[in-house]
Amino acid sequence: MADRVADEKGRVMASEMAEQPERLRALLSRGEDIAKQVRELVPVPLAGTVLVARGSSDHAAKCGAYFLELATGRPVASTSPSLFTLYRATTDFSGYLLVAVSQSGRTPEIVEVVDQARDRGGRAIALTNDPASPLAAAADLVVDLGAGQERAVPATKTVTAQIAAFAILAHALGDLGLTERAGALLPDQVAEVLADIAPAQALAERLVSVDRLVTVSRGFLYGAACEAALKVEETTSRIAAAFSAADLRHGPISMAGNGIPVLAFAHPGPAEADVTEVVGELRARGADARTLGPVPGGELRWAGDAPEVLAPILAVVRGQQLALCLSKLLGLNPDAPRGLTKITVT
Repeated sequence: MADRVADEKGRVMASEMAEQPERLRALLSRGEDIAKQVRELVPVPLAGTVLVARGSSDHAAKCGAYFLELATGRPVASTSPSLFTLYRATTDFSGYLLVAVSQSGRTPEIVEVVDQARDRGGRAIALTNDPASPLAAAADLVVDLGAGQERAVPATKTVTAQIAAFAILAHALGDLGLTERAGALLPDQVAEVLADIAPAQALAERLVSVDRLVTVSRGFLYGAACEAALKVEETTSRIAAAFSAADLRHGPISMAGNGIPVLAFAHPGPAEADVTEVVGELRARGADARTLGPVPGGELRWAGDAPEVLAPILAVVRGQQLALCLSKLLGLNPDAPRGLTKITVT
């Protein structure tokens, strides 16, 4: 009986993770249609892009910020809903594209920012899993993520769909190396990661006795490192902090050698060398630092030939696996973490 109960823990989260290849395949198949609508909506000239999101959606937006600024050649910034809901900012959004990201589309402050941005000259795109939500109704254009209802509290399939949607948006506005072939290969690459759970289980077994950890990356994968940390926190109630490799050197690296493990996400590309170098620096200071990804010495590997713009999706899936395994080893139920609900109203 005890074994059966243990097997049930995390069943919903695991089943929703398993949906990701086909959910991504369906979304990417609509890429050209979405791109056409985006190009028709974007202000000309484009002054810049503003992103608004919370939680896991904000981590997807961190990836999107890199994609969009490189693609458009215009600044990209995140705005704080508090500026509008608490401080009553009267920001001029003329010439700006606003991208609002919400799994449910029902976070009131996100909807309010969209309303105010459009009233002040901006054009808004909603990335949401509910095309009938208040956020969808408030935006000029809705990108239906098509991930389906998520029943487990930790978001999984919606997050990877959000990152894919940002890649589609950026590809519509510039060249980031997202070829049709790369998009077609991604679902199978995600399926390969999902079928290879043993490395995540082994790493979870090494981490089960620690009460905190650090994730680190740089560039496109920084949002993935943030999401991995959040998934661990949500599912295990352990403390997990995420840093960029650059910010880690500005003080936090002093924690090296105090027993806190560090997980560094890396993928072939411009940021790889800096991430692997910071792992070496951490180890020299006595830290248990591990590189995750398809690079020399990397654990929890994924397809190294995936373009860097799609690598965060593969890294996020590895983070989901680790959180699921660690939670179950701790005897917890990641489907319904204590004290958390599916929708956070702020």
